[in-house]
Formats: sequence, structure tokens, C-alpha cells
Amino acid sequence: MKNSSLSADRKEAREFQTSSSGLFFKVKKVLYEKKSPFQKIEIIENDFYGRVLFLDGLVQTTERDEFFYHEMLVHPALAIHPRPEKVLIIGGGDGGALREVLKHPVRKAWLVEIDQDVIRACERYFPWLDRALSDRRAELAVADGFDFIQKTTEKFEVIIVDSSDPVGPSAILHAREFYRKLKKILKPDGLIAAQAGSQLLHLREHSQKAAFLRPMFKFARFYSAPVPTYPVGTWCYTLLSDRIDPLAVKKLRLPSGLKYFNAEVFRASFAQPVFFEQALREKG
Repeated sequence: MKNSSLSADRKEAREFQTSSSGLFFKVKKVLYEKKSPFQKIEIIENDFYGRVLFLDGLVQTTERDEFFYHEMLVHPALAIHPRPEKVLIIGGGDGGALREVLKHPVRKAWLVEIDQDVIRACERYFPWLDRALSDRRAELAVADGFDFIQKTTEKFEVIIVDSSDPVGPSAILHAREFYRKLKKILKPDGLIAAQAGSQLLHLREHSQKAAFLRPMFKFARFYSAPVPTYPVGTWCYTLLSDRIDPLAVKKLRLPSGLKYFNAEVFRASFAQPVFFEQALREKG
């Protein structure tokens, strides 16, 4: 999901860095390593962050801080839709997004993950995935997300896009055509919530995305929140709808047991700094 790179010259520590900065994880134990047909999968144990998942050297999730990301990706959309019955999650093989979706009274939730090996590894080392998949409302589809949305005959109240960053092979999941296809399987009163990358590192991509999302959806809102182990520390998301304006919603439907997300955080997350708003007004 996240944009950082791995230096594995020393076994006792792993360094994850962007082109200009990085973060060290001291390795207590290497729990899992495998090269799948799609990517290199690694899970380590760290004294502070607990278990940490990397895909191709990129930080995906840590036991310590994953709730920042997953709660902010899922609950803004689920908390403002009046009756979210069918939910689609594209990506998110670690299971955190599915776990959060199932805290709401949804009728069915699809998890679409391309890499079966990621699912197997996370079922073993991140128990929340196994529990979520055991829920009778959950359905797992091991498939390419872009192919899935072209073939499905379902319509969804909420679509969650838990993709990788808007660079490299995952750029297609941030492109205009992808969102056009998502809109075709979204119910008229539906919402799309998608991770959009670093507020600072992907500023150009945010500008490009705003240029096509704002004409495509009546309400195309960008919001942000901290994620301690993601590059630069502040992460962006988009919330899209033709009928529901998140800024006009007065009451949220919040499940119990949340660690970060609440009504005050929801409202504050849509306030953006000057440099970011300026970038969104520019043509990418």
C-alpha cells in the first residue's frame, strides 16, 4: 500500500525509505518470507510495532498503528451512508479494512485480493483476518480488482479501495478509467472511499486525480489523517458520491470499539492546509 523501499543489508534492522527519508524497524524475528507470483512478502516482529507486513519492501501494516489507517479508510463512508448493505473492498489483503467494515450492520462484504499468498500469510500472522473471513457476511475473491469490477453483476452501497500508492503498477487503480468503472457498479446513493497516498509526496498525483474526480462526482472530497509508519506521516483519502456530501452530514452512525475515528476527527479530517488546497485547484 505504501511508498517506501527496503534496504536489507543487515539482518538486525530493516530500513524503509523514500527517495529522501526513511524509517528503521529493528527486527526481533523474521516470521515469514516468500516470493509470490506477484511480489515479495515479508513479515517481521518488532519490539514496539509488533508484527509488520511488507510487500516488495513497502510497509503495509503494523500491529501497533494499523488502526489509524484502517479506521480512516473505512468509517467515514460507512458512518454516513444511511443503509450500507453491500460493501466491496478492493485490495486490503491484510484484512484490516474488512474487519472494520464488519463492525457495521452490513449484509455482505466482498474482499478482492489478487495475491493468495498474502491472504495465507496474513491469516496466520494477523489473526483479525482469519476472524473476519469466518464471518458469514464476508466473501473472499482472489482476483485482480480491475478485472473483478468489470465482470461483477453486483451493485454496492459502499466501495473501499485499499490499493497501493498512485505510482508504478498500481497507478491503474488511481486512474480515470478505473473510477469510471467503479461508478458503474455503485448504487445511485453510494459512496467510494479510497486511499490516495501521501499528502506531501504524492501532491502531483492528488492534483491529477482532483482534475477528473471533481467533474465525475458531484461530491469529491479529499480528507487526511496521520499514520505514524507511512512516509511523511500524513495520509490522504478520497470520499466520492453523487448524493451524499460528507460536509453536510449532521449525524454519524459509529460502531463501538474504535480507537481513532470519531465525529470530531471526521469533521476535522476534511480541513486541508493551504499548499494542498492550492495543488488540488491546479491542473495535474
